Amino acid sequence: MSDAIPRDMALAGSRIDWRKHLLQMIDDEDINSDFRPIVNKIVSGTSLSLEDGIYLYNHSDLETIGKLANLVKKARFDDRAFFNLNVHINQTNICTLACKFCAFRRGRNSKDAYALSIDEYLLEVSQYAQFVDEVHSVGGLHPDWDINHYESLFSKAKSSHPNIHYKALTAVEIKHIAGISGISIEETLERLQNAGLGSLPGGGAEILDDNVRKIICNGKESSEEYLEIHSIAHSLGIPTNCTMLFGTIENTKQKITHMIKLRKTQENTGGFQCFVPYPYLPDNSRLTQAKLATGVEILRTIAVSRLMLDNIPHVKAYRMNLGDFVSELALQYGADDIDGTVHKESIMHLAGSDAPLDHDYNNIARIVNDAGCRAVKRNSTYTAFEEIIPIKKTHRKKLPMAQ
Repeated sequence: MSDAIPRDMALAGSRIDWRKHLLQMIDDEDINSDFRPIVNKIVSGTSLSLEDGIYLYNHSDLETIGKLANLVKKARFDDRAFFNLNVHINQTNICTLACKFCAFRRGRNSKDAYALSIDEYLLEVSQYAQFVDEVHSVGGLHPDWDINHYESLFSKAKSSHPNIHYKALTAVEIKHIAGISGISIEETLERLQNAGLGSLPGGGAEILDDNVRKIICNGKESSEEYLEIHSIAHSLGIPTNCTMLFGTIENTKQKITHMIKLRKTQENTGGFQCFVPYPYLPDNSRLTQAKLATGVEILRTIAVSRLMLDNIPHVKAYRMNLGDFVSELALQYGADDIDGTVHKESIMHLAGSDAPLDHDYNNIARIVNDAGCRAVKRNSTYTAFEEIIPIKKTHRKKLPMAQ
């Protein structure tokens, strides 16, 4: 494992000896004997195999799978569930690619295409700066914006709001910037890091199978390139998330293989802090052959992710995609993070999300509490934590109507 990622970032709030705690917790549970070989692997520190993952996806006893995932989560984090104070600001929807699943992308000449100037971006940030400590920025592959543009963007943003963490640019954006700038991925990341970039989101992984990628996102980075770009970021001390888009055309084996590829990368780098699985939302996109995930499949994927990815600390119920209700359920199926206050978001909402954008952290804490967890506000790199007790809603008494 790379030593570039500090130990506290690599652990990201997790117990280092969580398997010992899990063993004690398992002894108190009545677990379906079908899962005993899987339980034995987990508590002994043996990562689950491809066959194990397929077995979990195909087994009818989702309740026990969810229980196991929840026990693993509690062994790592007790009953804590995490969120942060963030806003999504997408710098442009103009993109040189045209992925079939994407409802966000526009061509340069589209009537609703936009590209925020640096001053416009800073104005957007300033509107939320007193409410958030993270700005999450991803966007299209703008044909004209090279490394100089993004260096200026992050240096001015960081100078204007030094206490805000900038989590920005997916792997394919990094590849695009490097390509049009004529420099290496490593130099691109170094220069962006020096300008103020704090971490990378995990978007763009989709399914790490190039046969699937040729259909749903032809022209994007390859599976190997996605993993390599994140590995280089980790070697520079830049932590990242990783994702999985499911419910398009992939099969179960491809989903599990995706997780195993992420896990193997994590063995070498230790820089993935959070895994974010989210289902494909079909509105306004062009992937007519998508299979679409049911609510049960979403919960199963969350649970299986927690069991397969034993070396990635956090599993996120991405509220902007799942909605509040399913996210609350996911916190009982192995997820321990519910993203954040968000305030503004475009990509998922254009694809069909109706998750509310008007939550303050008290409302987020209430969702977490309703799931039986303690709400913990975190920073972007999971190195600072504060438990939040939601304020109970007060109901005004109504006077009886006059007769």
